[in-house]
Amino acid sequence: MLDAPQGMKEDNMNPKVNASSRDNMRPEYDFSGGVRGKFYKEYMKGTNVVLLDPDVAEVFPDSRAVNEALRVLAQVAKRQAKRKPKKTA
Repeated sequence: MLDAPQGMKEDNMNPKVNASSRDNMRPEYDFSGGVRGKFYKEYMKGTNVVLLDPDVAEVFPDSRAVNEALRVLAQVAKRQAKRKPKKTA
């Protein structure tokens, strides 16, 4: 599979959509002195990116759903850790 052209997402390869969005750029915008990825490292310090396996991603529609499930799991784990282990004979 070929990579999408720089600045274009795979699911947004419709030439009509991309051409119109490029045409909406105002002429006074000048990015000629821009630096690609200038704040990338700082951004990543405050971000936790986790890649889900496809079967797991099917269950969770968005990051909110993943966070909710992980919070519930964390609460259960904390409760289990607080319980005293039962003595077995």
